[in-house]
Amino acid sequence: MNSYSALGNWFEYLNRDCDYPAWSQYLIERLALFGAGRRGVDIGCGNGYFTRALCRAGYEVAGIDISPQMLNVATAAARREGLPCEFLLGDITKLKLTGKADFAVAVNDCLNYVPPSKLKTAFARVYACLNRGGVFHFDISSEYKLRRVIADNMFGEDGEDISYMWFNTPEPDGVTMELTFFVRGADGRYDRFDETHRQYAHSEEAVSSALAAAGFARVCVQGHLGTDDKTQRINFTCVK
Repeated sequence: MNSYSALGNWFEYLNRDCDYPAWSQYLIERLALFGAGRRGVDIGCGNGYFTRALCRAGYEVAGIDISPQMLNVATAAARREGLPCEFLLGDITKLKLTGKADFAVAVNDCLNYVPPSKLKTAFARVYACLNRGGVFHFDISSEYKLRRVIADNMFGEDGEDISYMWFNTPEPDGVTMELTFFVRGADGRYDRFDETHRQYAHSEEAVSSALAAAGFARVCVQGHLGTDDKTQRINFTCVK
């Protein structure tokens, strides 16, 4: 699948309504509450917004993503802001660091791209990369969101520089997302790009079980930004 090849250049812009500042502050508060150290990784970092926010908050953070296009944008953004963020190409199911980290975060659906059969492997990889007492915080889009809000629906946006159409087909274990982008070039003409994404639905119980199997403890589960509402997004914070 050519996921995030075209979208990589526009991901942060197209998600501009998600309140990145509040989301970043929530991450910082969770890490502080669980006593995380200062060195960590942002897995599935995308365009690097959360990596940069954590860096500005005084953390030493490396962003990791499976998309070279995403990492190119993230690197350029960090340089513009004068932030010493490192960005690495990597997959959570094959994660391996040169040294141990004090914390790991995986925000905004990273784990929804991991098939159920590889969930325990992904958590085991993160566990192996953390120091003892290391904190792991991540979220998933809920089963309800994928099956009832996303699946069988079409979304789109008509902008001056970019327009897109997003079609979603339900699958037994999640949803297939087909996206078409029309991106305006310097000459005013629009180029078309097509991508296919596959997200998997994980239940809260399955995720908690996989975390326990990997060795994580003190698993705390919340809704988006710490609310009790887990209808569309579920947050997990746990400790090695």
